[in-house]
Amino acid sequence: MCADTPQTPDYKDTLNLPKTDFPMRAGLPKREPGWLERWAQIGVYGKLRDKAAAAKGTGAERKPFTLHDGPPYANGHLHIGHALNKTIKDMIVRSHQMMGFDARYVPGWDCHGLPIEWKIEEQYRKKGKNKDAVPVVEFRQECRAFADEWVGIQREEFKRIGITGNWDDPYLTMNYHAEAVIADEFMKFLMNGTLYQGSKPVMWSPVEKTALAEAEVEYHDKESFTIWVKFKVAEAGGFVAADGEDADFAGADSALVAQDLEGAHVVIWTTTPWTIPSNKAVVYGAEIAYGLYEVTGTPEECWASTGDRFLLADNLAADVFKRARLGGDQYKRLRGVSADELSSLSLKHPLAGADGSNGEWDAIRDFRAAPFVTDTEGTGFVHCAPSHGMEEFELYRDLGMLEQVITYNVMDDGSFRADLPFFGGKYILNRKGGEGDANKAVIDKLVEMGGLLARGKIKHSYPHSWRSKAPIIYRNTPQWFASVDRKIDDGMGGMGDTIRTRALRSIDELVKWWPRTGRNRLHSMIESRPDWVLSRQRAWGVPLTCFTRKGALPTDADFLLRNEEVNKRIVAEFDQHGADVWYQDGFKAKVLDGIADADAYDQVFDVLDVWFDSGSTHAFVLRDREDGTADGIADVYMEGTDQHRGWFHSSLLQACGTKGRAPYRNVVTHGFTLDEKGMKMSKSLGNTIVPEEVIKQYGADILRLWVAQTDYTADQRIGPEILKGTADSYRRLRNTMRFLLGSLSDFKEDQRVAPADMPELEQWVLHRLAELDHKVRSGYQTFDFQGVFSAVFNFATVDLSAFYFDIRKDALYCDGDTLNARAARTVLDILFHRLTTWLAPILVFTMEEVWLEKYPGAGSSVHLQDIPETPADWLNEPLAAKWAKIRQARRVVTAALEVQRTDKVIGASLEAAPVVHVRDVEALAALKSVNFADICITSDIALTNDPAPSEAFRMPEVEGVSVVFEKADGGKCQRCWKILPDVGSHNHEGLCGRCDSALA
Repeated sequence: MCADTPQTPDYKDTLNLPKTDFPMRAGLPKREPGWLERWAQIGVYGKLRDKAAAAKGTGAERKPFTLHDGPPYANGHLHIGHALNKTIKDMIVRSHQMMGFDARYVPGWDCHGLPIEWKIEEQYRKKGKNKDAVPVVEFRQECRAFADEWVGIQREEFKRIGITGNWDDPYLTMNYHAEAVIADEFMKFLMNGTLYQGSKPVMWSPVEKTALAEAEVEYHDKESFTIWVKFKVAEAGGFVAADGEDADFAGADSALVAQDLEGAHVVIWTTTPWTIPSNKAVVYGAEIAYGLYEVTGTPEECWASTGDRFLLADNLAADVFKRARLGGDQYKRLRGVSADELSSLSLKHPLAGADGSNGEWDAIRDFRAAPFVTDTEGTGFVHCAPSHGMEEFELYRDLGMLEQVITYNVMDDGSFRADLPFFGGKYILNRKGGEGDANKAVIDKLVEMGGLLARGKIKHSYPHSWRSKAPIIYRNTPQWFASVDRKIDDGMGGMGDTIRTRALRSIDELVKWWPRTGRNRLHSMIESRPDWVLSRQRAWGVPLTCFTRKGALPTDADFLLRNEEVNKRIVAEFDQHGADVWYQDGFKAKVLDGIADADAYDQVFDVLDVWFDSGSTHAFVLRDREDGTADGIADVYMEGTDQHRGWFHSSLLQACGTKGRAPYRNVVTHGFTLDEKGMKMSKSLGNTIVPEEVIKQYGADILRLWVAQTDYTADQRIGPEILKGTADSYRRLRNTMRFLLGSLSDFKEDQRVAPADMPELEQWVLHRLAELDHKVRSGYQTFDFQGVFSAVFNFATVDLSAFYFDIRKDALYCDGDTLNARAARTVLDILFHRLTTWLAPILVFTMEEVWLEKYPGAGSSVHLQDIPETPADWLNEPLAAKWAKIRQARRVVTAALEVQRTDKVIGASLEAAPVVHVRDVEALAALKSVNFADICITSDIALTNDPAPSEAFRMPEVEGVSVVFEKADGGKCQRCWKILPDVGSHNHEGLCGRCDSALA
């Protein structure tokens, strides 16, 4: 280039370009721990409590809001379900805090129970150590130490996700005061008469040797033996057919009837062969059609013989004979058999008279109708072992016949009692929970005795212990129960006088359910649930602090010692020394001293169901702590849908027994987390997502954003591709915040413009902010985080980045001190405060980073702020309607220009000066009332009501707007890049008039 060649001045440095050190690359995994340390140093959670305390008596009090933490189990590292759960809770707490509440969160842990005890036993087995040889207090102390270690580990893992709360003083169910309160709550059941000892079938884990609650059970597919067993008719006397009976039978005399049925077999079907030795009866359905069938021929391999007669439900007979390998031409129906006729029969057990049985099964089996028999599967007859089935137990309990039908054949380890003929010592399950030798032994004996018609295997859903993953059985054992239907006279009968009534009324009258389906689920469970099994035959837990009179029966009035002074002594000892004192020598004598004769009472050593522990947390957390609630009731309980039969359920029952009502006002429920294909996560499938790994790769804010973007009320999915999409959403949002920071770098308070003086575009943004503020607050109040984030994200990326920012960049970068520029910066500052506080409950780390970029300082934090109140007069519906038309017309213009850009006619929209034909006069007036060229980011634009030529660009979805492309006329301004006729005619070379004035 020659020395005298004129050069165009470089005006870049004269532009008001965004200035910020806020990086586009977040680097969250490395930077987030620093913010955690900073919050700890500031003491953010404590400062918020101080803020609430300072507001008392000022007229600006902050209403308490408490989310009560459902305690996770102190056992193992966090999984993705933990992360989802705690993040939702955190968003609830933070959002309510920023909406003006004093939002408290006390994290807690469930520390007692079998999983921890099981881990200590595993350690013992590896060392060759016998648990039973270890003093129980020593064993319990090892369990306590194990739980304490995992509480510390999980606490740090939760904090890393950005969860706020009182981490310095969490609640633990194994704390001494907690154990004292749990015992005290249990003794309220003792005193109000709902506690009783009973013997009934309960879900029993032979592997763990303890009773289980429904909430401790999960269902998995299991392959079981299935058998069709023959019960021979022993007697069929005295029945005479009534008029209208089956034609083949009508008029027959009783002798013929007896001859017809005697020697026939009633066939039952079961998937639990091991219960046959405990059979005491067979039942039928009074409304079911039955028939007498005879075998007319048999194949080679068949346990039936020609001439055999069987009683079967007509709907199921064909299937039964098929199972017995009999074709349709190898049996015939002799006649129908009525319920009245069945009632005259009595049956023999298939093992009756077996050599060496010592008469164990010789007694005649009871045979009667029962309401639970159906003809949808099986044979239409049900074998009854009331010790191992709740329906059979209740039937014979109501008949007053339990003493005749209850057996104790199965021991706590799932083995048959040693002296049971043929089967003594056989195991239903082996030590690892697999198939034992009991089923095969029973089947083989039935075959030997000719008692089997058919056998097979079936794969079905079967209950398993959620801890050991081993199948369970139903076993009759003495246990302690809380009655849900006994009347309670405790002076708290406002919601009813039984636990069930109080629970059902609480569900409908006192609690809001999010989603509503949670109400239906829990209501149906409470409506049909049996009494609560409180006792466990284990060591690590709060003992059932009660005493029974020696020699008394559970039905005797003086069976249980009920004394308030004894109860107070127990609570005081637990509060000072913990529940271990219950196991110390002399404790019984100590607490009964001067009140009752210690030698006259037995001390109960079963421990409480851990669901009673967690169900009691409302008492020692909400009621007893300074950061609890005045009435001991939480604003929110929030857990997974499995807790309808777990914590929601047990807390409701427990509180209805001791407080007379539910301990919560809102119940929020989330679903389960699946992989990207919708499959359950499993280590064996290799599809698990571990929170720690997500945080290492992306940062905790990406994990939190995934939670906010998902519909947590249903099952949600997560995986590598989903997380990539989440990270992309995060980057777009981060870019929006970066633009705000850069554009506000030199904003001064004296540049602020009042809303009434702002251009319409800025007033429209304020209108959108007012709309959005209502949606955000409403969403946070109703726990709809997906709705909140979706609304804010769409606003930030569509209304702001793609529309408002796009338009106003020209004024922000190129204007001098103009109204447009000052109004835009005023709106950007308002946007900054709204977006950072709206999003702070979700993106806790990123919004802190954004806030500190603008408001640095040792004690500064966005989490100490409230969401700013939004003036109601920002809402302007007529303006919004007008700008909806303007934006529609803009869509047509930008689409028309995109065609020209694609065809390489132009490189940028500023090269255009299109003609816009608008049919609607009102819409045309709206476009003419604003600088529509600026809004379309063109150098010029012409607006007309003239009919559009046929070649004009149109969009079918926007009627009445057409665009004819024209190139802009003039020179290109070297500063703003608009093409205008006046470029080059001002003081500064190559500039338009606007830019020339900006540099003056």
